[in-house]
Amino acid sequence: MVLKGWPAPTSSRLSFVTPFPEGRPLHLATGGRLAPVQVAYETFGRLNETRDNVVFVCHALTGDAHPARHGADDAPGWWEAMVGPGRPVDTHKYYVVCANVLGGCAGTTGPWAAGPDSVPHGDAFPEISVADMVAVHRALLTTLGIRRLRAVVGGSLGGMQTLEWLLRHPGDADGFAVIASTARQSADNLAWNAIARHAIRSSAAVDPSREDGLRAGLGTARMIAHLTYLSERSLQRKFGRTARRSGTRTHPSPVVQGDFAVEGYLEHQTDKFLRRFDARSYLHLMDAMDRFDAFAAPDRLHTLPVPPDVLLYSFASDRLFGPEHSEHVRTGLAARGLAARHERDTTSDVGHDAFLLEVPGFLAAAAGFLAGLDRRPAAVRGDLVPSSG
Repeated sequence: MVLKGWPAPTSSRLSFVTPFPEGRPLHLATGGRLAPVQVAYETFGRLNETRDNVVFVCHALTGDAHPARHGADDAPGWWEAMVGPGRPVDTHKYYVVCANVLGGCAGTTGPWAAGPDSVPHGDAFPEISVADMVAVHRALLTTLGIRRLRAVVGGSLGGMQTLEWLLRHPGDADGFAVIASTARQSADNLAWNAIARHAIRSSAAVDPSREDGLRAGLGTARMIAHLTYLSERSLQRKFGRTARRSGTRTHPSPVVQGDFAVEGYLEHQTDKFLRRFDARSYLHLMDAMDRFDAFAAPDRLHTLPVPPDVLLYSFASDRLFGPEHSEHVRTGLAARGLAARHERDTTSDVGHDAFLLEVPGFLAAAAGFLAGLDRRPAAVRGDLVPSSG
């Protein structure tokens, strides 16, 4: 069964599978069950004869299964700097798989999707976790007949998924790259998300149309989040106190709508976002990030005779998941007997979003990490253990 997606897919190469049909539900970390579970995914490159050149890319909070374009006539992807021909995740060398996360709104089952009664889940969609996202990724790979991974790579929420995968299923891949991410949210992160959550729910509560209220609140939440993705220095460099361009106000009063270009930028980003994202998905994914605590649950790192390689990468200008977050991950892994390399970028002043951009040192580190995995002896590569859900 293929469910209708929300919104329309950005790429014609989007594919769908249902690894958890109605008779075989996904067992959620909270103890609940969910079925059917559809997964939207894209693949890039070719699977080699030994089927061991697979790189799984995990996307961030508002990403989807389209990290890169498939050709000149395709829409740009969200990680063009990392994925593609000649890029660190080289699609001439690797078979790349990327899937929309559980709870998302770009084809994988989320609040927008219908349950067994053919009625959209809506507010009744169950609580999900980062562990559930990984369980769905692994079930997708099993459905596709992929038994081993060269690497799992992800940034931000994608890095949380990568870290969860490493701790609970370390034998699935030769290496794991956790980029601009964290093992758990800081109090500051939680506070920003609390404000965003309040904006969505309070707007829905006061609007005569709950759906319109959810969307209005989501717009405010997106503005809040966007400020955490950019550094103060980059905002100052791009906008400073520059005035809006003439005629760009949507309201005649400067008291209601400010005079400054930075406000117009946030409004523009919000308008684009509301055309492609669902408020309920945003709430569920943000909640999963807030509850994520990677080292609180037992890990399986001790089960491997040969440990995977691990790259942690952070950006000094990142005020969301700065170097201290990656260092916490490194010390947590070290305490469990796994050495990880933590590299810090000091060249970019962009902030958290630097992991999505052309930052030469970062891209070189990612390429070098993957090249190192290619040199690992085949004997140390394990098989993907099928996910039971």
